[in-house]
Amino acid sequence: MMEQSVWVAILATGIIAGTPILLAALGEMVTELAGVLNLGVEGMMLVGAVTGFMVAMHTADPWLGLLAAVVAGGVMALIHAFLTITLRANQVVSGLALTIFGTGLSGYIGKSLIGVPLTNTFKTFALPGLGQIPVIGTILFQHDALVYLSYGLVAFLWFFLFRTRKGLELRAVGENPGAADTAGINVFAVRYLFVVIGGMLAGMAGAYLSLAYAPSWLENMTAGRGWIAVALVIFATWHPIKAFLGSFLFGTIDVLGFHMQNFGILIPSFFLKMLPYAITIIVLIVVTRETKKRRVAAPEALGIPYNREER
Repeated sequence: MMEQSVWVAILATGIIAGTPILLAALGEMVTELAGVLNLGVEGMMLVGAVTGFMVAMHTADPWLGLLAAVVAGGVMALIHAFLTITLRANQVVSGLALTIFGTGLSGYIGKSLIGVPLTNTFKTFALPGLGQIPVIGTILFQHDALVYLSYGLVAFLWFFLFRTRKGLELRAVGENPGAADTAGINVFAVRYLFVVIGGMLAGMAGAYLSLAYAPSWLENMTAGRGWIAVALVIFATWHPIKAFLGSFLFGTIDVLGFHMQNFGILIPSFFLKMLPYAITIIVLIVVTRETKKRRVAAPEALGIPYNREER
């Protein structure tokens, strides 16, 4: 019975640890489906984290902090959109530059915030009815509002992408922007919109870290989660529900090491820290091989700037 309760705790904590990865991955997913590669997720998460923490600290309202983080992530993404869509700059270079910029900017802004406690944070609460379900209720439905919001985003994105005309238009822009343009879809507007939405979700992911997961500010507190989110999009084959399952897997792996002592397993701490990233590399290798076999690939126009005159 004791061992079962430990595993329930591990899985419940895995949901929490996977939420920032999930939010960032959903943002990256819609960005890539529009045909734009965003490698600036890590920087956007950091800027969102420090902005959200700073606003929440001064206003004592975590929801205002979350809103500020979403706006900050959106502004960062707007820069990426302008560089890659309007100026047709190299998307890889632009994304990496924004990660470096976001890392430096967040460190500078947050220097005076290190060690400052946050009085009001997102609190956990059980969803009525669902939270009382044995085992499943503890794992899935006894968390904070942002975890539940991430569930809603997964369901909404699934419906939007595969059951609506606008979702079809988004996927068309990522697959064949020339044909989409001919069909009357404004390719530039769609790409701008979803790059910015992707950045807003990355900012939200960062805010989750500083306002709920570990309510504080530390430099580089994302610890590579933005890169895992980029990899998760490939792992999930650009599908929101698979992204949820993947984030749960990575989150559980991330926290598993901290609970291994409960099972009497002693593993060096440096190995535990590298475990999520090692698993990410292994999963990417396996998934890439499988997707080639099944002919499931990235959006055809991903990473390719669209020039209307070259149709």
